[in-house]
This record gives sequence, structure tokens and C-alpha cells, in this order.
Amino acid sequence: MMRETGLGRRRLLTIGAAAAAAPLARPALAQPAWPAGRPIEIIVGFAPGGGTDVMLRAMALFMAAELPGANFVINNRPGAGGETAYAAIQAARPDGYTIGGLNTPGYLSVPVERRVRYDRTKIRAIARLVDDPTAFVVHRDSPYKTLADLVADAKRRPGQISVGSSGVGTDDHLGLTLFQAATGTEFIHVPYAGAGLVKNAVLSRTIDVAGLNLGEIGMLGQEKPPLRPLAGMGEHRWDMMPDVPTFREAGYDVIMTSERGIAAPRGVPDEIALQLQEAIARIVAKPEWAEKARQLELPMAYLPGAEWEAQMPAQEARYRQIWEKTPWQQ
Repeated sequence: MMRETGLGRRRLLTIGAAAAAAPLARPALAQPAWPAGRPIEIIVGFAPGGGTDVMLRAMALFMAAELPGANFVINNRPGAGGETAYAAIQAARPDGYTIGGLNTPGYLSVPVERRVRYDRTKIRAIARLVDDPTAFVVHRDSPYKTLADLVADAKRRPGQISVGSSGVGTDDHLGLTLFQAATGTEFIHVPYAGAGLVKNAVLSRTIDVAGLNLGEIGMLGQEKPPLRPLAGMGEHRWDMMPDVPTFREAGYDVIMTSERGIAAPRGVPDEIALQLQEAIARIVAKPEWAEKARQLELPMAYLPGAEWEAQMPAQEARYRQIWEKTPWQQ
């Protein structure tokens, strides 16, 4: 018969206490699957009414129907050519409950001109939705009927004709910079916090010319639209506006478009990023979305996030070349 030592008794007491406590331990609670009914914030880097804002509001409604339990909330954070929004996206918790709009060239071009508060390695592209040609747009009663009219007047009155844009370093601003270099002209650049404000400014004739994207004009289906595009900066004419010539057709080698899509903090789990991307891909394939895109005049050009990001280094290199030859900000 073995004698129980003091050490043995202490071990038995420890095991007994653990066994007695075991039934009281609570199992770890499983986290509810994303999106779990929580609001998902969409940060928009421009004021309400512009192409990015309109596109994301429409997409939010479709995504809410496509992702059970999702509830999207738009948060407009305009300023600094989108920088304010990108900094907010980067700083958000990477849990899938904060996403935002992503616009090139601004996302790539603004860091070329100055130090910014965001780091592209900390932001993940989810999907590109739109590739929208930049355009010069005037009031329908403007004396400018063609780009040649505009150039001729600009040479007569250098530095006196105003052109509005959605901000320094945006596609509208870069397009203006390229146009000035191609024509030897000088315009007054007037930056605004979004395309909606630019549109209002040209409607009220506060500015002479608006730098807008073709999809932001709002002229389709109107007998007498209040605005008139002089030309678009795409490589080809947009099939929804076949009567609008390109800058190249008018004799000016200027190519510039605005890509608009959705991004998230870089650390977002792959499974959530994939759910978002796949939901968007299903949406853009729907006839209902095609009709909505037509109504909103969105030049659709879907790309998965990884493919979009793969194109960005070449785009950035182009903007650096533009900056070296013709800086768009003194």
C-alpha cells in the first residue's frame, strides 16, 4: 500500500479543483459572420452630386440586396483631391465595416505633387466600376462651339478664361494641364470639392468651362440639355454619346479618364474582400444594374481589385512624366 505524500495530496487537490471548475467555464462565443447586420460605412472623397457619389449611392442599394444583412451608410468626406477620404479608409479598422470610393488619377497623382496622409500599401482595391472620359463642358449658350473656338479665344485673352475641376491633381486638372501644354494656352484653374459643385458653377456661369466626366454631365434623354460637351478625352468616342468627338479627333493629343471604384483598408480579411468583389461582379452582370448605369450615365468598365492595382504602377509613371514636363501645381 502506497502512502500519500504531501505533494501527492496537493496534486489531487489541484486536479479536483480544476475538475470542479470545468463545468462553470463558458465556451468561446463564435463571432457572427460578416456583415452580421451592422452598418457598413462607405467613405466618399467628394461632395454629394458628383459622379463618384452618385455611383456609390446606387451601388450601395444593389449591394444591400446582394449581401444579406448588409446595411450601407454613405459618409461624404470631401477635400484635398480625395486625400481626406483615403486617409480615413487607411485608418479604419480592417474588419469589413468601412470601405470607400477610389478614384484615379487623384489617388495616384496627388502623391506625385506633394506628401500625403495615406499610404497606398495600406489601402486595398476591391473593384473598379467605371472608366469615364474627362471632358470640357460649357453652358449651352456659351459662344464656344468647338475646342478650336476655345483655343482661339484663349490665345486672344491668355489667363482670362476659367476652367473648373474637382480638385488639384484630379483627372479634370491633369487634362487641363495637358491641354494647355498641347495648345500653348493659359487658363485660370478653379478647383472645387467635387463634380457637383463644378457642374453648378458652369450652370450659373460662374466659370466659363467645366472639367467634368462625360458620365457626370446629365444630358442624355433631354431635348435641350443645359450643358454641352465640347469634346471628351477618351481614346475613342463613348457609345452613349457618339456625337461627342474626342480631343484627338479635334487635333489635340490629350487622353485622360477617371477610374472609379471601391477600396478597403489593406488588412481586411481576404474572405470579406472576396465577398465584396464577387457581389459587385454579380451586380454589374445584372440587367437591372445595366439599366441603372444607363440612367446614371456610367461608362462601366468592371475590373477585379487585383487587376486594377496591377495597372496602377504604369499609370503612376505616366503622371510622374506629366509632372516632370508640365507640373500641374506651382
